[in-house]
Amino acid sequence: MRELTFDRLVPDVAIADKAEALQMTEEAFRPFYERTARPLWAYLARISGDRRLADDLLQETYYRFLKSGASMDDETHRRHYLFRIATNLVMDSKRRRNVEQVAGQPDAENAVRAPGDLAGDAARRLDVGRAMARLRPRDRALVWLAYVNGSSHKEIAEALGLQTTSIKLLLFRARRRLAALLHERPR
Repeated sequence: MRELTFDRLVPDVAIADKAEALQMTEEAFRPFYERTARPLWAYLARISGDRRLADDLLQETYYRFLKSGASMDDETHRRHYLFRIATNLVMDSKRRRNVEQVAGQPDAENAVRAPGDLAGDAARRLDVGRAMARLRPRDRALVWLAYVNGSSHKEIAEALGLQTTSIKLLLFRARRRLAALLHERPR
C-alpha cells in the first residue's frame, strides 16, 4: 500500500475557494488516517477485486472526505462516512468500466490473495475469494462489512446508504448466494 501524504491532499490556499477548505487539521488527520487506512484499503481491495484500483480509490476517498468539509460528531461517524464514500467510488468505477469480469477468474496480477501456510487453507481461501469475486458488488460489500469488518447492521446501513431494517434480509440473501457459489463445481 502506497503511503498517502497529507501534502498532496492540501489544495493551494491561493487557488482553493472557501467552499473547498479542509475542516480537519493535519494533527487530527494523521491519527485518523493511521487508524482507518488499512481496513479501508482491505475493504476497497476486496470489493473491487483490484489492488491497484484500491490504492487509487483509497487516495480519492480521503481526498473527497477532506474536501467535503462535513462536520462530524465523532470518530464513528467519520469512519462510516469514509466507508460510504469508498463504497460509492467502487460502484462508480464499476459503472464506468462496464466490462464484466470472467466469472471466477480474477486477474492473477491484481487479485487479492489471502496469505496461508497450509495448502488446504490456501485452497479454501482461494475458493472463498473466487466466490466473493462472483458476488454482486452490494452483496460483496455487505458480507465484507458484516463478517470481516465486524460492523453492526446500523453501521452497514450507514456505510452503504441502505435502511437498517433491510440489512438482515440482505445479509441473509448475500450469505445464501455466497454459499451457493461455494458449493458449485469449479469451472
